[in-house]
Amino acid sequence: MAPEQMAEPPEAGPAVPPARPLDAIDQDILQMLQADGRASIRSVAERVHVSRANAYARINRLIEDGVIRGFGARVNHERAGQGTSAYITLKIVQNSWRTVREQLRMLPGASHIALVGGDFDVLLLVHTPDNKALRELVLTRLQAIPEVLSTRTLLVFEEEDLEPEG
Repeated sequence: MAPEQMAEPPEAGPAVPPARPLDAIDQDILQMLQADGRASIRSVAERVHVSRANAYARINRLIEDGVIRGFGARVNHERAGQGTSAYITLKIVQNSWRTVREQLRMLPGASHIALVGGDFDVLLLVHTPDNKALRELVLTRLQAIPEVLSTRTLLVFEEEDLEPEG
């Protein structure tokens, strides 16, 4: 899809103020929370050498500004019963990104969705229990989406999340 074909009006939603510039302390807080999202305010404050009130205010500002989108667990998909992972590339009908994105969000095991430029339009990361479930997802669910013109599945043999050092 050419860049001019991808242009769509901005989505309606809650207005998020522009993010304020991040200083070295904010960057240190982000790095610490990426390594351990369960870190206490006290431990964050001690590590970045600010008061607990200051650390609390900075974390809240990072959340309000949309810099921190949330907190969650990093899952070992294989140990969680989702041992088959694949990147799936999709070519889609021109100007159908929003429609396709909403359908992809509902797929079981969908982990990451990206609109990209190049030889295909969408890159989708999925985790499924096994190859049979992956096959079902691709052949039955994905290829049934009318706006999906073609797919290509890239099976992941081994993966590693790159995590900041804590």
